[in-house]
This record gives sequence, C-alpha cells and structure tokens, in this order.
Amino acid sequence: MKKTVLFIIAVLMISALILTACKPKAPAEEPAAPVEEPAAPVEEPAAPVEEPEEFVFGILMVGPYNDRGYSQAHYEAGLYVEEKLPGTRMIYLDSVNTADRPGTTPAQLGEELVAQGAKMVIFNSDDMKDDAIEFAKNHPEIFVIHASGDTQWPDGENYIPLDNMVNIMGRMEYGKMIAGCDAALHSETGSIGYLGPLINEETRRLASAAYLGAKYCWEEYLQLDPADLNFRVTWIGFWFNIPGFTEDPSLVAQEFINSDVDVIISGIDTTEGLIEARKAAGEGARVFSIPYDYIGACDEAPEVCLGVPWFNWGPAYLRHITNATTGNWKAVFEWNGPSWEDLNNFDTTNVGYLPGPAVDPNAAILLESFIDELAGGLNLWAGPLNLQDGTPWLAAGEFATDTQVWYLPQLLEGMEGRSE
Repeated sequence: MKKTVLFIIAVLMISALILTACKPKAPAEEPAAPVEEPAAPVEEPAAPVEEPEEFVFGILMVGPYNDRGYSQAHYEAGLYVEEKLPGTRMIYLDSVNTADRPGTTPAQLGEELVAQGAKMVIFNSDDMKDDAIEFAKNHPEIFVIHASGDTQWPDGENYIPLDNMVNIMGRMEYGKMIAGCDAALHSETGSIGYLGPLINEETRRLASAAYLGAKYCWEEYLQLDPADLNFRVTWIGFWFNIPGFTEDPSLVAQEFINSDVDVIISGIDTTEGLIEARKAAGEGARVFSIPYDYIGACDEAPEVCLGVPWFNWGPAYLRHITNATTGNWKAVFEWNGPSWEDLNNFDTTNVGYLPGPAVDPNAAILLESFIDELAGGLNLWAGPLNLQDGTPWLAAGEFATDTQVWYLPQLLEGMEGRSE
C-alpha cells in the first residue's frame, strides 16, 4: 500500500513537470517605437530690409563751414539732419561769395551740387536771394530752401510764388534783445558798441532789437537814465572780414575799446569782437563781448564772453527735408521763434541764448527775469518809437506788425551809426 501511494505521488509530480514544460512561453515584448519629435518649423528667410533711398541735400554757405559763426551753424544743422533722418546725406560748398569765388555765382554753384546728386539746395544767406530765385525757376524739380529769404511770404514786399521754394528764418530779434539786455546789465561806462556787417533790412532790425533790449534793461532793471546810454553801430561792409573790401572788424573793435565801450555786441559771422575783448582784458581793461550765430562761439574767449544768441537751423531743416522725402513738401515762409520752455533745446528751439562764463551772477538773475518777460509776451516793438531821423514810426500804444519789423527802413532814434 505504501509503495502504491509513493508511485501515485511520483506520477503526479512527473505530470506537473511535463505540463509546465509544455506551456507556451509569453511572447517577448518588442521595444517601443521611438517617439518622433515634431520637426522644427523651417523659418522663411527674413525679407531684406530696404534701405531708404538716399536723399542728398546740398548747402551753399556764405562763409567757411568752420567759422564758429553763421555758416558753421548751418553746417552743424546739416549734420543734425543726417543723424535724425536715415538715408540723407549732406554735401556743401562754403565761402560762397564774390571775394572767395570770383567769377562764380551761387546759382552756378547750385548747379554743381545738383551734378553731385543733390535733390535739394539750401542757399544760406540773404545776399543769395536773386540767385536762389533764378535757380528755383530753372530747376522746378529741385527742392530749394532760402534761409533768411522772404519771397514765399504772401504778405511780404518781395513775394514770388515758387512751388519748389521754402523760406526759413529764426526770430533772432529775441536773441538780440537778450544780448542787448545782457550788455546793459554789465556796462559800467554806459557805452555799448555794435559790430555790424553790411546794411540791409535784416541787419537794421537786428541791431535795433539789441538797442531796444539794452534800453529796456538799462531803465527798468538798473533804473538808469536812457540819456546816459550810448549805443553805437559801426558797419564793416560784409558778413565777415574780406581784406581790401571790408573794414577790418578787429580794428573796429579796438576803436570801440579805445573810446570807452566796455561791451561789444557782434552782428558779424565771426569772432573778432570777442578776440579783441580778450586782448584788452589781458592788458587790464574791463571789457566784454557777445558773439553771434553759433552756440559754441564763447569757446573762443570764455573769460570775456557774456553769452551768445545763436541760430538753430536743425529742426526746420529736418522738417522740410522730411517733407521733401515723404511727398508733403509745401512752399512756405517761416519766421520761427524760440522755444521759451527750453531756450537752448537742440530739438525744439529755432533761436537760443546761451549765457557765457563771464556773466556776473547778479546780472544773470536779472537777465533771466528779462527772458521770462519776453516769454510772457513782453513786446519791445511798441510805440512811441521814432526812426533814427526823427520820423514817427509807431505811435503810443501801437505795436509793430511783422512786416514793419522785417522791413525796418532805418535804425531807431537814440542809436548812433548809419542807417544806409
């Protein structure tokens, strides 16, 4: 019996082993297919950025481009446009006057700029007026700016409508009034010399504006008798010295100093008045000068420089050159004033007045008050005012119109010097 039980157990064990061996194996798991990363989008090549078509503008400057005066102010305005308006390029010819370029005219030199690719020509001086008109008529396809001109002023005396011309001028009368006030506040002798260029309507009104500023501050701020103020104008005959053609501005400045003038206001494009004041101060004289046109003019002699009224042509040039490139050009006359909120802001003002290193701190406070008055509406072109020969010009309570100021026929009563 025992053997039988063992036999049965052995049979069962062998059967279990056979069944286990015969059981089919589970299929081996295949490796998972790799997950494909989505393909990165193929970037289309960027469209090439189109460079703006080059716009070449040319400037004809009456003096050297680096004269530290009127012409340099225009030259730096051109650099300002190049910086602010991509695609523009300035070309220029300087010393455009009969002495430096005999046998040529500004109109002919304008042709030279066009041959170099200029699509606009800027004539930068009043005495280029006839040539600017001639050139604009001969080249209706070229944009023309005449700085200081009036031919696009419908109310002016010289109106000639030309679709391709713009006139630009800064209201430098304000700058000259500030200069006159500055001079009066610093004068101990009561004698102010005005170093004038040639005589025309522009130079008469600017010299007269300086006188009005000096007279106002002499009376209102210093409480002095206007009869004790001597304001003398000497003209040299052109915008700057041309040996053999003009009076020598250095000699004129020396004559001023030798006759008790202690402040020289310059109306010329260059800095002889400042240089002679420095020489005299170096010899012990108390004398100052106020140069003109260019914001950096005081750098020539800072120790005697009270300040400088300066032109800022950049914003107006930028505006009109932009208009020319965008199809918004319009013939217009502009007589642009200062930015009273920020008188020396390169981006907004058209004329400025930069106080100089030699200014007296107490005088500076009074000068700032005068500037605030002008900003607030003070108008010194107010009657009663007579012309130099005694002819009534403005009655009491009357204010001059823009045309009366622009075409001032004489210096004003109280000024010494020729009117014609």
